[in-house]
Amino acid sequence: MGAGHDHGHAHGAAAGGTATSAYRGRLRVALAITLGIVVVQIVGGVLADSLALVADSAHMATDALGLGMALLAIHFANRPPSDRATFGYARAEILAALANCLLLLGVGGYVVYESVQRFITPADTEGGLAIVFGVIGLVANMVSMALLMRGQKESLNVRGAFLEVAADALGSVTVIVAAGVIMLTGWQAADPIASLVIALMIVPRTLKLLRETLGVLLEAAPKGVDMAQVRAHILATDGVEDVHDLHAWTITSGMPVLSAHVVVSSDVLSVIGHEKMLHELQDCLGGHFDVEHCTFQLEPSGHAEHEARLCH
Repeated sequence: MGAGHDHGHAHGAAAGGTATSAYRGRLRVALAITLGIVVVQIVGGVLADSLALVADSAHMATDALGLGMALLAIHFANRPPSDRATFGYARAEILAALANCLLLLGVGGYVVYESVQRFITPADTEGGLAIVFGVIGLVANMVSMALLMRGQKESLNVRGAFLEVAADALGSVTVIVAAGVIMLTGWQAADPIASLVIALMIVPRTLKLLRETLGVLLEAAPKGVDMAQVRAHILATDGVEDVHDLHAWTITSGMPVLSAHVVVSSDVLSVIGHEKMLHELQDCLGGHFDVEHCTFQLEPSGHAEHEARLCH
């Protein structure tokens, strides 16, 4: 008969909710900073008539919304599992990351459109004011980046927030450079060009994050887990004859899971028993792969054919 077992390692999300939850306080501080700079840059953009500043403030407003959604996702992600939601609501973090991607792509398109309009109808940008507000934005973004630096390695949601803040910092640098060019040369086209540069910084990072997020939603194998190697390790365990229905996916950041049906020699099972075989499989995978939960069904030879007849 089959046997199942779930095994978790006490790291990452398992230690206290999802990977993002450990950075809730830092996300809140980053959100407060971002909201403050949005207001400052909107005022600066209007006073200096700088599209680059307005574009950067629009991007930061989107970031503020993204940070707010990330915090909301943490609230839902840490709700306990139920009979209906057996993994809880951890996937809410991934949905928030997806929403962030769509928002960022929308902002990128908006900035491109406004930049083209500014080329058609040039404006008189005040370079000195633009530099002042650009420096304020840069300093604030550097603080937020420092707060999120560690968390972006552990959580897709925090990484999304980090990339948004990083893009804002680069946007502030671009604003400062463009404003300096306008002050020194009077070349007003520097402002819409800077806006286009900001848009180009937004889109590639967003597409990369979007690919990772869709990979989780499509239940692709976790990053860094080679399924061929996993299969080889299982087959190398003494007594294992075959493995089928091998699946690995990610529930949310820091929560990869794996399940497999393992065909074991009846003679071996009768000698060592199911429990020892399960421990051997767990030790094998736990020592070589970063998988949060492993579930194995042990089967005697010939059981797979019987299972197929029952489940068509």
